[in-house]
Amino acid sequence: MDPCPFVRLIIESLSLKLPLATKPASSSSGIHSSATPCFCKLRIKNFPPQTAIIPLSSATHSDPHPPDSTTSAINFHLDPPALRRLQGKPMLLTVSVYTGGMGRSCGFNCGKVLGRVAVVINIDGSVTKPIVFQNGWMKLGNEADKPAASLHLKVRTEPDPRFLFQFGGEPECSPVVFQIQGNIRQPVFSCKFSADRNSRSRSLPSDFTMNNINRGWMTTFSGGKEKTGRERKGWMIVVHDLSGSSIAAASMITPFVPSQGSDRVSRSNPGAWLILRPHGASISNWKPWGRLEAWRERGPVDGLGYKFELVTNSGMTSGIPISEGTMNIKKGGKFCIDETLKDSRASPLSNIKGFVMSSSVEGEGKTSKPMVQVGVQHVTCMADAALFVALSAAIDLSMDACKLFSRKLRKEFLQDEQDFMS
Repeated sequence: MDPCPFVRLIIESLSLKLPLATKPASSSSGIHSSATPCFCKLRIKNFPPQTAIIPLSSATHSDPHPPDSTTSAINFHLDPPALRRLQGKPMLLTVSVYTGGMGRSCGFNCGKVLGRVAVVINIDGSVTKPIVFQNGWMKLGNEADKPAASLHLKVRTEPDPRFLFQFGGEPECSPVVFQIQGNIRQPVFSCKFSADRNSRSRSLPSDFTMNNINRGWMTTFSGGKEKTGRERKGWMIVVHDLSGSSIAAASMITPFVPSQGSDRVSRSNPGAWLILRPHGASISNWKPWGRLEAWRERGPVDGLGYKFELVTNSGMTSGIPISEGTMNIKKGGKFCIDETLKDSRASPLSNIKGFVMSSSVEGEGKTSKPMVQVGVQHVTCMADAALFVALSAAIDLSMDACKLFSRKLRKEFLQDEQDFMS
């Protein structure tokens, strides 16, 4: 398998130095005190703008060492179409620094502009090697005779090659999965979906044995959730390689049931999937790799809540959470595991660095053919890639599993006439 070229543009080491003449005596002066950071907006044409907190620094402008900064790095991901578009065409990164609150009041930004800086970036060569475009202090003001604030930032790119896969159809329709390389679409996996309502907590193909899974987990995570006619259970999707061997799977181990007096799956009682991988020399031995929980969030925007954790050798109760969030039910979104994100849970894991994977999820009722990106460093064989494909199928199927119970599912999820009645 050959990866696709991706480049990560990273803005880090953000810090703000205010001149003595503008340093506030208190937070009431309009500019934050040293205990409260300012913020900035980062803009690049044709990319969504991003916002970041900037801590104030006591370092001098001539200090050769970068200031200490607790601010997470800001990342822009350049995919193959963006790289082709920008080839030989420098792009401009604009950083606008604000004081005051980050929110909006009566439709207007609360922050006051302190100044702006711009960095020219030429991505040529970034696909093969890291490049630093800026690393130091930049003056925010244009008037030479007046004291001005200075912004410290480091702007760099690094290669971030990824494998790119796309489902040929919706996961519940047992599609082929293609690897995409430019204009070439090559089939690499096939999927088999089943929805066995007669299975109490999970369904596995006949060639699976769960010798390496503590059956007590199944009791722990599925017991007490059976509600006849008001549950979605037994869903299973198995990923096969081109030879027909099963190399990864996602199995619904905890039914999706509505909370009492409701027609939605609640956060306090989520459904759950196990992501399974081969274990040992025999293809029929399987071991849990990860566990995905999903539910339907209440709030101003109807959302699909999710939490994914890696399973450890100690069992399900000691899983390590590495991705958690909410995506819009109507608009869909992206499921992502990325150590560089501000809210990443992957940082405690020494073997997880940088971008791991992302998967597109369409909104409820829309045709979904998930696009899956996987970082090259996390794939040593086809079975590794298949795990991420199975995980992306599980998060996509969770959008259907969390559908309001007052609404019907499509026929692929319904195994008998009773399902059409429930």
